[in-house]
Amino acid sequence: MLEEIRKNKKLQLIFGFIIGIFFGFFLYISGVTHYNVIIGQLLLTDFTVLKVMMTAVIVGMPGIYIMKSRGIVNLHVKQGSAGSTIIGGLIFGAGFAILGYCPGTVAGAVGQGSLDALFGGVLGILIGAGLFSSIYPSLYEKVLKKGEFMHLTIPEKLGVNPWFVIIPMIIFIIVILGGLEYIGL
Repeated sequence: MLEEIRKNKKLQLIFGFIIGIFFGFFLYISGVTHYNVIIGQLLLTDFTVLKVMMTAVIVGMPGIYIMKSRGIVNLHVKQGSAGSTIIGGLIFGAGFAILGYCPGTVAGAVGQGSLDALFGGVLGILIGAGLFSSIYPSLYEKVLKKGEFMHLTIPEKLGVNPWFVIIPMIIFIIVILGGLEYIGL
């Protein structure tokens, strides 16, 4: 069944659309589509965004490896570089700092009717993507490929069973989340 879904591009688009709606809904419910929550995270006064992301890691990390062990998914780790990470971080950070949304939360905010997200965020994403794609060829060799690192997961890099990384990471994140709740953040 999964192979048929992988081959059917129309079905993939339908699944992607449905999953995107649920993703946006959960972003909205968690509160991270609200400008004040995002700015509170940047000012280190509201840790809702961090809590949502850490919770996603707690669910997603073991979930991916469970699905991988059952043959449901394959991991395709993309090779990266320091250059592409720095440029991507600067672009993402600039947009995040200027508007107070990331690409996921901007989509959720548009869904809840935020005009600043629609006109500032969506237009900013489109303009930024257009500008980046126009300078990409000249950046690729000079900047984006600098400092390449291997396309390995942390367990592969360490040469250990993934669960030797997943379980301590989950415990660490739970301790961080518990600490944030304990101090009232």
